[in-house]
Amino acid sequence: MKFAKFLQEKSTIGFVAPSFGCNIEPYRSAFDNAAKKWKQKGYTLDYGPNVYEGCGIGISNTPKKCAEEWNQWYASSENDVLISCGGGELMCEILDYVDFEAIRNGKPKWFMGFSDNTNLTFLLATLCDTASIYGPCAAAFGMEPWHPSLNDALGLLTGTQNVVNGYDLWEKESLKTEEAPLCPYNVTEPRILHSYPEEDCQMEGRLLGGCLDSLVTLCGTKFDKVKEFNEKYKEEGIVWFLESCEFNPMGIRRALWQLKHAGWFERTKGFLIGRPLCYGEEFLGLDQYKAVIDVLSDYKVPIVMDADIGHLAPMMPLICGSYGSVTVKGNDISIKMECR
Repeated sequence: MKFAKFLQEKSTIGFVAPSFGCNIEPYRSAFDNAAKKWKQKGYTLDYGPNVYEGCGIGISNTPKKCAEEWNQWYASSENDVLISCGGGELMCEILDYVDFEAIRNGKPKWFMGFSDNTNLTFLLATLCDTASIYGPCAAAFGMEPWHPSLNDALGLLTGTQNVVNGYDLWEKESLKTEEAPLCPYNVTEPRILHSYPEEDCQMEGRLLGGCLDSLVTLCGTKFDKVKEFNEKYKEEGIVWFLESCEFNPMGIRRALWQLKHAGWFERTKGFLIGRPLCYGEEFLGLDQYKAVIDVLSDYKVPIVMDADIGHLAPMMPLICGSYGSVTVKGNDISIKMECR
């Protein structure tokens, strides 16, 4: 696994929009305020051409133009790390134009984003053996004040920390609006982990995963090299981190069933399941917990659910491709990531 050079003082942060750009509120104002905060910290900023674009379908621009921006900014010596502007819907369509061969053979660079950005954070690891960060997109850094999870994300980018811990409270309903674009997370709900089969557990292995919505789309395509990745890291095994956006409990169950039968979980050492956006919903008697346990319990490994990962903020930023050591004690979770 290749790991990029960490962000240094007075270095340059590049911003790209392979999914949505920051062309509408509240994202534009939040992104502009984030830029001010990055500059105050001494960083130079390098904007891709699609940062403020919104002419695409489900993404900032046409798939080809999004990929061209990505290819150029990833290879550029004018920036040191890349952060995605936002999530979206159809980032998968840019993949035919992404130069994965150049990435595989070139100098690694940190890329951070989540949700639809799974299409790159996951493939950087599985196709290019290059680590990435599944973490907040650029506009999140515009909130006032920063939530500790954003400091954690910066800590991973700068290499000043390699451990993240769960957060005491999470956001059930956001207060961010077009009129209040800089609102911080509205954290009101206590984190309650649901672990199976034991309340306390430990697991170690390569951290791999992302948003189920995107992963299922990749499964079975020419971009699906999970079997090869599993084989390469079979001695260490995989700790899967998974979360979902648009799926209801039935959708989660179907997605996990598909990945299971595609052989993705054959080397699993455990599962970290984030709070789904459908949190608390039931569908024909199926809830978010039974949707997971009924499919994954066959592996006889720890399953930790309602972790701080994904679309119900805050989220623990994770280095996809790193060697992770996860410790869960009651409602406390700690994840150590080694870049090796």
